[in-house]
Amino acid sequence: MIRILPRARLLVAILALPAGITAQTIAYDVSFPTAAHHEAEITLRVSGLPRGQPAAFRMSRSSPGRYALHEFAKNVYDVTAEDGAGHPLTLTRPDPYHWVASGHDGTVRLHYTLFGDRGDGTYAQIDPTHAHLNMPATFMWAVGLERRPIAIRFRVPDGSGWKAATQLFPAPGTLSFTAPDLQYFMDSPTELSQFMLREWTVYSGRDAWPFRLALHHLGTEQEADSFTVLARQVVDQEVQVFGETPRYDVGGYTFIADYLPWVSGDGMEHRNSTILTSSSSLATDMMGLLGTVSHEFFHCWNVERLRPAGLEPFDFTRANMSDALWFAEGFTSYYGPLAIARTGIKPLRDYAHGLTGGVNAVLTAPGRHFFSAAEMSMQAPFVDAATAVDPVNRPNTFISYYTWGAALGLGLDLTLRQRFGHDLDEYLRLMWQRNGKTEIPYTLQDLERALGDLTGDGAFAADFFRRYVRGHEILDYRSLLAQAGLLVRPQHPGGASLGSADLDYENGGARLKSLVTLGSPLYRVGLDSGDLIVSLDGRLPSSELEWRAVEAAHHPGDRVGITWDARDGRHTGWVVLERDPRVEVVTFEEAGETVTPAMRQFRDRWLRRQ
Repeated sequence: MIRILPRARLLVAILALPAGITAQTIAYDVSFPTAAHHEAEITLRVSGLPRGQPAAFRMSRSSPGRYALHEFAKNVYDVTAEDGAGHPLTLTRPDPYHWVASGHDGTVRLHYTLFGDRGDGTYAQIDPTHAHLNMPATFMWAVGLERRPIAIRFRVPDGSGWKAATQLFPAPGTLSFTAPDLQYFMDSPTELSQFMLREWTVYSGRDAWPFRLALHHLGTEQEADSFTVLARQVVDQEVQVFGETPRYDVGGYTFIADYLPWVSGDGMEHRNSTILTSSSSLATDMMGLLGTVSHEFFHCWNVERLRPAGLEPFDFTRANMSDALWFAEGFTSYYGPLAIARTGIKPLRDYAHGLTGGVNAVLTAPGRHFFSAAEMSMQAPFVDAATAVDPVNRPNTFISYYTWGAALGLGLDLTLRQRFGHDLDEYLRLMWQRNGKTEIPYTLQDLERALGDLTGDGAFAADFFRRYVRGHEILDYRSLLAQAGLLVRPQHPGGASLGSADLDYENGGARLKSLVTLGSPLYRVGLDSGDLIVSLDGRLPSSELEWRAVEAAHHPGDRVGITWDARDGRHTGWVVLERDPRVEVVTFEEAGETVTPAMRQFRDRWLRRQ
């Protein structure tokens, strides 16, 4: 059993450069002498600096794969510097994430303490069980020297048995690694722990790539074996979409998975690896965890190499914005569950049910009327793990670009199959050949042009982007899914609804805990977050059962009396119930409908089950 202690300490000191590394190399050395604190004592060594000129160092404000600011400097303290002879240097701090060393002799050794105890794809966590390091959250960097090579060596605690899982390049020496430049280094998360390692080979043309699953969890070897079998099947399906793997810079690909009670749920793609974290376990949620594997691995094509122009090169000093996340993240979200369905691991019925959330969101969420899919992508700096203390109106103005993009991917795939005899796999392969394999960042115009070239119908491509990407219209999911024998139907046919409401039931009634959905019955009558409903249809709504009983007793269009207490006093009015707008996606078989041979053929081609 692994026991977590309350605090752990990480020390980073000066690196003795490995063979082949020059004096121009920016160097780090990492050691773990104690398990008492969640701290890092970090030293980076930079030589070959112009004498007499100040040397500037920064902590990043953003991280690859994240689109919001995270201000990693908030966890940095005890910053000092010395020159190559060990003499103290004067440090100034012109802003919260920026330090400047003056009076050096051409070499600067910068020391600082870092606190880190969040294990996910964005931050750093150091404890007696592992060092889970996202580089932008961990390491300062030298301003103006971003193209210099980087070397790092890890010194693990005696007797810990820790190994390293990383996409950094192996270097001579125990647990020593390099990176060609800052961009690659910052994109190379590293896990040091007693992880279980599983390996297999993925073939692509003449290439044979070693794949690794570094699994740090509290489960069994047998669970690791079972999960590896599933992951391999998903990898094979996604390679088929693009027709080949990318060329992995470090000669292979690594899944770095931490499934531990003390980490936070996340998945974060990187160029030759991915971070997978969850507080759940393989024993209780293997399929859910496989879904994150499927999504993140798809990114090694879509977004890591097939990359939006707004994200390249990635700027660590600011939020990075793109109008194409509906494609980069959304289409990836479409293929995540589709790849699992294509393996046969997930039954068609379960896959159909999984489409319900996305279809519902674009059909019923009011945010579609405020921003297009492209504009929703540009909201990422405000929603991608971003934090704010003031209330926002996101429930009424925002649909995730993951969700809307996945729905667009579904709709475009089925449209291409219906109208042109093509499919979304072909579209992605075309984009891969043009902009991914060549690593030429793309624009929306490039995406539109490729769609027109694939279909031979530029007018169709222009119309699709005008209406569904830059516009606010939605595709006809009912007719598109019907081709595959999937039915979009009301969740509660004929049912009356007061609208979606997040309620906290009290002795005095039902209190609205969040904003009321725009256009809903409660919104139209004037209720707001924090209001206390003390009477509904002549009764005290003190439980979910009583709330639903009011809806069940009425029909759409009925009026019921309502009394509530708001900031400006007590109000009484009439709320008009609406038809429940929510839908669900089910198979024709579940609905008792006939599945025609044409539907089966379409379904089999879509899910590759012929």
